[in-house]
Amino acid sequence: MIFNIIWIAWCVSEILLNRLMRSGINDKKGQDKGSILFIWIMIAIAIFSGIVLQHYCIAPINNGLAISYIGLGIVVAGMALRIISILTLGRLFTVDVTIRENHSIKQDGVYRFIRHPSYSGMLISFIGLGLSLNNWLSLISITTLITIALIYRIRIEEKILIAQFGTGYLDYKKKTYCIIPWLY
Repeated sequence: MIFNIIWIAWCVSEILLNRLMRSGINDKKGQDKGSILFIWIMIAIAIFSGIVLQHYCIAPINNGLAISYIGLGIVVAGMALRIISILTLGRLFTVDVTIRENHSIKQDGVYRFIRHPSYSGMLISFIGLGLSLNNWLSLISITTLITIALIYRIRIEEKILIAQFGTGYLDYKKKTYCIIPWLY
């Protein structure tokens, strides 16, 4: 029951974000290059492949339920990081890539260390999903597909930010990690 509650809450939160946090009329449009659609397609494929692999391929990470509950905890931790990131960014957050009126580079809070903490939270949640399925193949499939989608999106987003802010963003980029502290 707890699995279903957490997974449903997570899915509903992402759907609501997608519906409510789009760019406005005064924002620069057409910069997304289809990346939001690509992310949603990759999410669907990742979840489907993870569940199918878990169901048909025996490759347990661990015997017992402990890893599944740890995975759920990681899903919740990823959700929390994503929510904190969105709240920290405030009105500048949109699900589609855009530059808002009076846009600035956010460099405080979690953005002091990671340029894309919202994507970090998303990746953490999907790693948690893979762990909660307690299957190595599910974990690898989900993590790989989501990582590909996020890297594609980040490349588009960072080109727009560099075009908008120039050396200001390049300097920020030099002193922060992209999505994984001390690694990438």
